[in-house]
Parts: sequence; C-alpha cells; structure tokens
Amino acid sequence: MNTSDSAAAGRGAAAIEAEVAQEKVKFTGLARVVIVVLTTIAIGVSINQLFNLRIGNYSMLDGTYLNLLAGIFLSLTFVTFRSHGPHSAQVPWYDWVLTGFTLLVAGYLVATSDTATAYGWEYAAPDFAIWVAIAFYVLILEAVRRAGGLVLFLVVFVFSLYPIVADKMPDPLSGFSQPFTDVVPFFMYSSEASFGIPMSAFGSLVIGFILFGGVLQFTGGGRFFNNLALAMVGQYRGGSAKVAIFASGFMGSMSGSVISNVLTTGAVSIPAMRQSGFSARYAAATEACASTGGVLMPPIMGATAFVMASWLGLPYSEIMLAAAIPSLLYYFGLFTQIDAYSARRGLKGMGRDVLPALGKTMKEGWIYISVFVLLIYLMVAFRWERTAPFYAIALLLVVNQVVGPDRFSVSGFLDMIASVGRILTELVAVLLGIGMIVGAFQATGLTGPLAAELVSLAGNSLTLLLIMGAVTAFIFGMGMTVTACYIFLAVILAPALVQAGLNELAVHLFILYWGMVSYITPPVALGAFAAASMAGADPIRTGFEAMRLGGVIYIVPFFFVLNPALIGQGPAGEVIFVLICALIGIWFISSALQGYVSLIGTLGAGTTGLALRVMLFAAGVAVAAPMGGVAGLSHMAVTVLGLALAALPVAMAWRAGKAEETAPKIA
Repeated sequence: MNTSDSAAAGRGAAAIEAEVAQEKVKFTGLARVVIVVLTTIAIGVSINQLFNLRIGNYSMLDGTYLNLLAGIFLSLTFVTFRSHGPHSAQVPWYDWVLTGFTLLVAGYLVATSDTATAYGWEYAAPDFAIWVAIAFYVLILEAVRRAGGLVLFLVVFVFSLYPIVADKMPDPLSGFSQPFTDVVPFFMYSSEASFGIPMSAFGSLVIGFILFGGVLQFTGGGRFFNNLALAMVGQYRGGSAKVAIFASGFMGSMSGSVISNVLTTGAVSIPAMRQSGFSARYAAATEACASTGGVLMPPIMGATAFVMASWLGLPYSEIMLAAAIPSLLYYFGLFTQIDAYSARRGLKGMGRDVLPALGKTMKEGWIYISVFVLLIYLMVAFRWERTAPFYAIALLLVVNQVVGPDRFSVSGFLDMIASVGRILTELVAVLLGIGMIVGAFQATGLTGPLAAELVSLAGNSLTLLLIMGAVTAFIFGMGMTVTACYIFLAVILAPALVQAGLNELAVHLFILYWGMVSYITPPVALGAFAAASMAGADPIRTGFEAMRLGGVIYIVPFFFVLNPALIGQGPAGEVIFVLICALIGIWFISSALQGYVSLIGTLGAGTTGLALRVMLFAAGVAVAAPMGGVAGLSHMAVTVLGLALAALPVAMAWRAGKAEETAPKIA
C-alpha cells in the first residue's frame, strides 16, 4: 500500500475506531438515569403530541414541541459525547454544567415559543432573546462538533456565518447580508432554519421509527432475520455470503446506520464466509455492500427518508414504495455477483444440518412478521405515517411479553431506551446544525439564483448536470452523515436538477443514493474499512472490491432519475417493462464484472474473455437503461440492440458451461 493509500486507510480507521468506541460505551449510574429519564420524557411528549392526547388538557404548538425535543436531546449530547479524547462513559463536571445550561436555555425557548411566534422574533427579537439565541447557537455548534465530527462542524459554522458577508461574495454566491445579531435569532426563532423541515421531520416521523427499530432489535428481531436468511439461502452455493446479503439488508433497514450494521452483523457473517472459502477481502466487501444497501431498503430505511418525506410534502409510504425498486435492483446485482463468484470458485453451500428449518424459523418469528405487516398496512392503507410505528411497537411489546422468546427484563428495557436515546441525541445535534445551513440560504435568498447558475454552468446539458450532482454528492458524503449530506444537497443541488426538467422525487432519491456511495468507495469507504478491520483484510483493496460488488449503486440512480418508472412513477405496464429490462441488464452487468454468467457458465480468461466481458457490460447498460435517444434509436430499439449484443457472450458462456459439465471428473 502506498503512502496515500495508508493515509486514507488511517483516516478511515480513526473514524471507525471512534464509531466502535462510541458503540461500546455503556453508561451507568447518574448518566444512565439522566439518559433514560430524558429520553422517556421526550418519547412521552411525542406520543402526546402525535396522538393529540392533550394530557393535562394542554396542547402544544408545533414550535413549542420541537423546542422541547431539541432542548432534551441537545442537552444529552453533553452526557453521551466527550469534548475531546476517547469516548467514555465518565461524564466530566463541565459537561454536567453544559447539560444543565442547555436545559435552561432551551427552557426559555419553550416558555417563550408562543410569544416568539406571535411577535415575529425571527425578525425583531428583544435584547435578552437575542442573547439566548446566541447561547443556543454556540451550544448547537459544540454539539455538532461532538456528534457529527470536525468536518461537519466546519461546514455548519462557515455557512451559518455566510449571511453576514453574503453581499461581499462574487456571483453566483452573492445575496442579501444581515448583521450577526439578526442572523442568529432567525436561525433559532424561525421555522425555516434549525427548527425547519429537518427538525419537523424528526418530531413527526423519525422518532417513532427509530424507537421501533430499537425495540425490534432488542426483542430478538435481528436474530430472527438472520435465521430466516440462513433457512432461505444458506444451502445454496456461496450460501454464507447470500445469508449476509439478506441479514445485513434486514438489519440495516432497522438500524439506519452502515457502520453499526457492519459491526453487528459482520461479527457473525464475516467469519462464516471465511470458513466457506471466501477470501478475507471478498467477505469484508460483501458485508460492506450489504450493510450499505440496508439503509436504502424499505420499509424503515434511514432517518434521511423521513426528512425527504417532509421536505417533499409526501406521505412516507410514497417514499418507501418509490425506493423499493432501486433497492431490489441493488440487492439483485449484489446477489448475482455473489452467485457468479461462488460458481467460478466452486464454493458450496452450508450443510443442512447446521441450518435452521424454514418452517420452525417462521413459527418462532411470526411476531416480527406480524408487526411489519401491521406497520406497512397502517402506512399504506390509512396513511398513518406518524403513529403507525407506535402501534407496531405496542403490538410487539405485548406479544413479546406474553409469548415472545426474548422477553424484556426491566434492565433490558432501560438499556433499549438508553440506546435509542443515544441515536436520537446524535441525530438531533446534526439536524439542528444542518438546519442553520438551510436557514442561511433562506435568509440570503440565494436558493433560486444558485439553481439557475448551476444549470447555466452545465451548459443546459442534463448529462453534465447529473454527473456534477453525483460528484458533488459523493464529495460531501465523504465528510458528512448521510442525512446531513442529503439536506445540504436538497437545498443546493436538487432545485437545479428539478429546474432542468427531472422528476422531483427521483432527484431526491438520486442525491440520497450518491450520498451513500462514499461508504464503499475509497479513499474514505468507512463501511468497507470497518468490515476489512473485522476480516483482517487490506482496507484499500477491500474498498475497490466493494466498488465492484456494489457497482449497481453507481448506475441505478442515473437510470431512475432519467426514467421515473423505475421508482414506480408511471403507468403499471411501463413500470413492469422497465423493471424486467433493468433486472436482465443488471444480470448482464454483474456477470461481466465477475467474468461468469450466473446460472450459465464462465466467460473465460485472456483477451477473449475480456472482450466478452466488455460486450456483456455494454449490453447490460443498453438493456437496463430506461431511455431512448441513443443514435436516434427508441427505448425499445436500444433494448433490442443490447439483447443482440449480449447473445455472443451468453452463448460462449453456455458453451463453456456445457463443456465443464461433460468434462471427466477427477476423483
């Protein structure tokens, strides 16, 4: 590994070690009590607000509700995250002081929320309210630094000061400027900055689904889905890797975190793959790709999907259904590559004697299936996105305590609340900071002109604009969390792509996908580096292997943004047609990447094999790409041309497969 590779791996290793250390921190004593109590209060307040229970005959306005949630979880940032040095469960005295101070400042915001709204404090706050806003601004910045890292802190800090110097910036960044004492109150008292769409999505959608994911895991949902994957595909060739795909996909959908998913499922899946004959590098790359895709997989996905729903003003169920086809294509591509690799290497499946029976697994895990059915039914049939996870949680807890194999103890329940509280704390710190970036662009009136400038810069070329968008999303994804990256690009980039004539929902999913790419792409590739550290593999080589395995994630976003039928936006017949074409095309692409046509045979080695792989890859792109206009050809003509181009490689693979079947076996 050269010096730059070592440096990249070192940066990735440092980030991973920090994540692992934070995951392993177990709070006890006063810290645990404070986390559990404040998180329980926040959940109770959310239930009261979302179900409109009016406990105590009192109903909060949305602004007051969000101020209260922000105050609770922002104060917990100073309990759960250290200001410097290694992560620790020992809370220094000065962090207790910051915790109390945050609660006091937030208490003022809650108490004066109605007055601030009525009298327009975002534009004309009294002097004391301005100082309170500045104090809250500083607390948010410190919370972002602790929870989101130095890069995100610097981005938020710089953009939060941008409105002060906006009039001095060159075009297209020039905008209206305001003094610092006007900017900060706008951030804290308006509904367009820290307490805008990101926090609104948190208060209405995210908190319930993260709680649902936490309860599901702590009641044994992770083990059930792992056993289900073992029972379904464990016996087939490369079964251990195929199990990792399904298990990590299920777990990633619940947790919404790539690194946490790798650390959780990788501890089991990577050793199993190594024992089945997979190389350390390939096992790690498989786990990294499977865990990355889990965050993009319905029904839960990550917190970003709920922010997207609020941003677009769409029901979450619509986001979930739109994400289903791209997720299917991603995992299909990963599955076919694993199958091709296993066939080429002659890898076998796992023995039936070590696999759980499907019938027994389903019988023991019906509780988890039933809660998912209820969750999806309430979201799709009744559009109860805000309250559906709470109904599912209630069903899960009741059934779990009556007949469940993993009944909650009091200690286990408190551990679950503490774990959920840490996740929500980290998310709120990031959302409040990113909200200030949104507010900076709103305050300066820059969003619209900047979109027009981006379109002009691309020379009105849609292809160039999409490539610029993909590269921008990838770069920002390297230094930010997925949610932070998405919100930033939803302000900066999405309007330009929509202005160019693209479907708005497809554009936002495009940004989400390309923000995830950095988890498996060097030089950062945190997901791949985390898996490599567990497998004992070279980090950079694992990252490049993950790029090949997860290659579909680079291609599919261009497909669905150019033809929204691939996210279900179109007539049923068109959706079915482009989906079938995409599946066939991805089968060809995956086969080309592995040099083996899954279920048929090898493409061979040497110059001939390379030529066949190039032909099959080109054929796959032609068949899968849901568009026409290439050389004046229609969509159907491009598809037929792709199928014709694939005929020779597939025929050669079939011939090689037949020759292998008839070759004499050496005892």
